[in-house]
Amino acid sequence: MSDSKAPSLRPRLPATVWALGWVSFFTDVSTEMVYPLLPVFLTTVLGASMAFVGLVEGIAESTASLLKIASGWWSDRVRKRKPLMIAGYGLSALTRPLIAIAATGGQVLGARFIDRIGKGIRTSPRDALLAASVPAEQRGAAFGVQRAMDNAGAVFGPLIAWIMLQWFTSDYRVLFWIAVIPMVGAMGCLIFGARDQVQPATPAADKPLVPFNITPGFKSYLGAVLLFTLGNSSDAFLLLRAQAVGIPVSSLPLLWLALSLVKSVSSYPAGVLSDRIGRRGLIIGGWCVYALVYVGFGLANQPWHIWALFIAYGLFYGMTESTERALVADFYPDAQRGRAFGSFNFITGIGALPASLLMGWLWTAFGPLVAFGSGGALALCAVIWFGFKVPPAR
Repeated sequence: MSDSKAPSLRPRLPATVWALGWVSFFTDVSTEMVYPLLPVFLTTVLGASMAFVGLVEGIAESTASLLKIASGWWSDRVRKRKPLMIAGYGLSALTRPLIAIAATGGQVLGARFIDRIGKGIRTSPRDALLAASVPAEQRGAAFGVQRAMDNAGAVFGPLIAWIMLQWFTSDYRVLFWIAVIPMVGAMGCLIFGARDQVQPATPAADKPLVPFNITPGFKSYLGAVLLFTLGNSSDAFLLLRAQAVGIPVSSLPLLWLALSLVKSVSSYPAGVLSDRIGRRGLIIGGWCVYALVYVGFGLANQPWHIWALFIAYGLFYGMTESTERALVADFYPDAQRGRAFGSFNFITGIGALPASLLMGWLWTAFGPLVAFGSGGALALCAVIWFGFKVPPAR
């Protein structure tokens, strides 16, 4: 049962969990040096529209979602996760120079497309490997470590960007080139630190693939996640909202740093708490926080409002990111988890395109209050669905 209490004395997490944590750390240092500045780079340097920003982010995430389900299926079939992860992280590393030399919005779109292909290839095998590396009573903690270190990287990335912009250069392209360096560290940690959990040869394992059926409970969970995702547009719009309310461009990396710091600090405790009390309460609570925060973004008219909302938004992430993934692992055994995570990641990604396009259109047509308020309303609908339709996983 996912809701059973964990023992008071918890064994140490294995080395593979920490290695994957460091992979996520270095990857996010690189990503978050680029991401907070990308919407501004597109709109001010390359002259792209806000609607184009939504198109770039939506297509990028939807592309990743299609590959997440395929890579999960393949990793179950070959019973190895690490080769797909190496390919995925490697592709993402190649895109940093492509963004640095981009001269048009279309070229940035192409680079983001390749980057998300990499993310789509690696995410489901990584989540399945994490789940396989620990016993059931430590799943929340394992995913909490991964999310905490991922978000710690998202603290250092914007900090490096801010320092560079404040004292060394105002050229975004220089930062994008520097972002290549931490990706090298990520690849080293993955290749030399993570160990694949290869299943032993048994008569059952000789079958081509263990059958996978989406159970009614898991189907209801995916439905709730999809409904929530339709209101969860790209975080690029939060950065554009911050700029519109009065946060200077040079402070956007610091704002992103504050968000990532809260995410990092809260992810591991939330994961451990979900091992002890169950996943449902944390997910429902986190989605409620999200709804309130999104309404707040629509109403905000002072820079301090934006700072407070970003901190609260980080709490939402901390409560839900590791917990949602641990709940996926609760539904299925190891031989089926690649496809389970593929299905989950597919749902979270496939809603990204309509969510971002909807946000861009509503903002342009009706203003930020209607745009962000609609996202909050969809989150509350997802809370109701989850509360009444999703049973505890076994």
